[in-house]
This record gives sequence, structure tokens and C-alpha cells, in this order.
Amino acid sequence: MQAIAVSEYGATPALMNLPRPEPGPGEILVKMIAAGLNPIDWKIADGMFKDSADAPFPLILGRDGAGVVDDVGEGVTRLRHGEQVYGCFDGVDRGLGSFAEYAVARDDGPVARMPEGMLYTQAAAVPTASMTALAMVEAAGIDAGQTVLVVGATGGVGQGLVQLAAREGAKVIATARDDMAGTVRRLGADETVDHTEDDLNRQVLGVHADGIDAVLDVVSDTGATEGIAQLLRPGGVYVSTTWSVNPDAMEARGLRGINLEAEPSAEMLERLSDLIGAGALRVSVEREVPLADAPAALADNRAGGARGKTVIRI
Repeated sequence: MQAIAVSEYGATPALMNLPRPEPGPGEILVKMIAAGLNPIDWKIADGMFKDSADAPFPLILGRDGAGVVDDVGEGVTRLRHGEQVYGCFDGVDRGLGSFAEYAVARDDGPVARMPEGMLYTQAAAVPTASMTALAMVEAAGIDAGQTVLVVGATGGVGQGLVQLAAREGAKVIATARDDMAGTVRRLGADETVDHTEDDLNRQVLGVHADGIDAVLDVVSDTGATEGIAQLLRPGGVYVSTTWSVNPDAMEARGLRGINLEAEPSAEMLERLSDLIGAGALRVSVEREVPLADAPAALADNRAGGARGKTVIRI
């Protein structure tokens, strides 16, 4: 089968011909139709988990995807042959990611039946980004009447954060350049700020002089986080997916700081399916590329500036 893989950590991802995997006990084999691209994919290629996982090489990249169950291993009871599924697929430990014609997933893992009527390309864009957004909103305890700043609002996770925070009844401020301001407003943002035009804190405090209740941040480093945290009023919360928060320093100032690593599950996917089916969550696919162009798409994602999700057609 064809797959995008690396021969060692730090190597450039490339299209390779590799053996088709077989499902083991409790596993399903999925014929992939589409795969979603996330920053974690190129971070894995760089060696993000090299000290914690003994990965086999060639290592097939990709975490998110959607397709059809092609075969099932012994003991599989939840999912059946021929069902349309989407979710997160085994990556580093097995070397069998989603950027391939076939991928393996655990029957009891973060894979679920696709929402009825959903396109494979849309489904592939959902898992990691939308589960992360849901986990961030819940970790922060976002509630009606709060004022929330979403930092990195135009990417896959950020667009989910805007929608889910607005759904809880919060007033949402989203970081976005002028050409994306309309997009995030349509998703539920009440205000937008462009950090490339003026100081972020000055823009927010110009409208909210007494501060805000929460920051949901998917892009900032430690230095930027320390500055943005000045916007929080006492009792506020800062949730980061880049692990740039110092929880002890936040606590000393009467704030909560959370470095979040979302734990994907089938239950979360099923909840997202309900939200999507009800029209409460929309997933924006910025572009679709063929499998052969995935290495270039990974390089583009590394460069930053995402405006939605990139999906790989397989």
C-alpha cells in the first residue's frame, strides 16, 4: 500500500510502498478515504516522542482519518465490517498512522461511526482538533456571561473553540487578521482583535477595561502567555495546549493555569457527532490534497497561519 512515512526521526516525510497491516485481537483495519493533518503529525516526524515510545521504522504519519472498516480482529464487538468510521488511529507505538491506504485502530479506542450524511473529508478533519477544543472549553469551565479570549482562533482547534465557547453563552473575543475576521464572527465570535496591527492587550483592555474571565490559547509560547495572562481578572483561567502556562505562578495571582493534553475517546467523538448533527459545530476544511502532496502540506502546516483544516485524499 502507499503511505507517507519517515525512515527515521528527523527525516523528510516521503511517499513509500509498504505492507498492508493486519488487525490484531481487538483491532479493526480501515480502508482510508481521507486523513486530517495536525501539527502533531510533523512533530512526531521530528521525534517528539522518541524518548517515550520505541517506534518502528518506516513510521507512517497521521493520526486523524475516516474510512470504511475492511476487516476486524478477534474479539471485536463494537464496530463491523463495512461501517463508515472516523477517529484517531495508532501512530507512534505501531508505526501505523492514518496517512496510508489502510490503517489500524482499536475497537475500544477513539474511533466512532461517522455522523449520517457527513463527507469523509469533513469527518477526517474533526477528531484531534474538535476533541481538543471540547476538552479546553470543559477544562476552563466556560459558562454563560463570561468573556473569553481565543488565541489562535483561525486554525482547526481555534475555530472549534469559538463555536463551543459561544454555544455555552460566553462573549467570545477571537484573534484574527482582517481577512479572517468575518469567518470567526460567523462562527460565533462577538469581537476580533488583530495582534499584527496593534498590541493584543491594549486592544482587549480598550473594550474590557476590567479584564476578562478566560483565555483559551493554542499558539503562544511562555513569554507571550505571561503577557496575555495580564488580561485575566481575579479568578480567571488560562488554558494552553502548548504547555506554556506556569500553574504555580498563576495560582499565586489568584488565577488558574492549565496545560492541557486532551485524551481522545470514542465517547468524545460521539458527543461531537451529536453537536455536528445538530448544527452546533461546523468544521472548516481549508484545502484538500492528494496523498502524494502530503509532505508539502506538512511543511506548510509547520510554517503556520492555518485557516481551517488540511485534509489528505487517499
